[in-house]
Amino acid sequence: MMLPNIETFIGCESSFEEASVVLYGAPFDSTTSFRPGARFGPSAMRHESFGLETYSPYQDRDLMDIRAFDSGDLELCFGSSEMALSDIEKRAEEILNAGKFPLLLGGEHLVTLAAVRAAAAKYPDLHIIHFDAHADLRDDYLGAKLSHACVLRRCHEILGDNHIHQFCIRSGEREEFQFARKHTDFHPFTFEGLKETVRELKEKQVPVYFTIDLDCLDPSVFPGTGTPEAGGVSFVELLEAIRTVSQVNLVGADVNELAPMLDASGVSTATACKVLRELLLAVAK
Repeated sequence: MMLPNIETFIGCESSFEEASVVLYGAPFDSTTSFRPGARFGPSAMRHESFGLETYSPYQDRDLMDIRAFDSGDLELCFGSSEMALSDIEKRAEEILNAGKFPLLLGGEHLVTLAAVRAAAAKYPDLHIIHFDAHADLRDDYLGAKLSHACVLRRCHEILGDNHIHQFCIRSGEREEFQFARKHTDFHPFTFEGLKETVRELKEKQVPVYFTIDLDCLDPSVFPGTGTPEAGGVSFVELLEAIRTVSQVNLVGADVNELAPMLDASGVSTATACKVLRELLLAVAK
């Protein structure tokens, strides 16, 4: 049984039983390779969300029109990535088995692996749409197979070739780019090709998991992240892309890599909140 969280994301105050979308937080950043702090992202988004309106003029929809439940943050073991992933996967399974849409708040990007494990167990033909500055396709990072730098490589091992669709990628090792061109549907730098990808996935009616690493945004828009990369997309471009992706058969999603203390202005947290509001409204059918 899930109890309501004390502090919820704005508009997410339905009960678990009546909700169609369930938020769950994974405050984990133990494999962060540059600047830590993403573990504080989920709580910051909740706390700062009350600076938002529940109404979105972009979609002409309101969070009061949907039924969403915020189950709060999981208590995760920072000393063991596999133990943390196991706990996240169990929560995702619980939400999926209840027939609801799991929406994960990270945390570093490694947390996505747990959600994908749960979704792939239920939907064997799962595809992933991945927005990120980084390819995240390293086989290991300094010998570690479980790292936010390796998360999409681990997902590829579950799903196989041509089931991962990557956009905005502008950073990685040469070997990652070579691997992507052979094994994933790879669209570096921008959202070019997204509409065509969505059209194909929609026609096939395949289940899709949607992962958003917020560092896909340009650091001039979103500096509060552990590994900022110049040359990213704009906020408006990201919102349009989210609405485009919402046309496919989405079965789960996440937003990750906000490190709120790295932007003392609070603008990055406010931006993350707005992205999450728009994603909630887009996925709540």
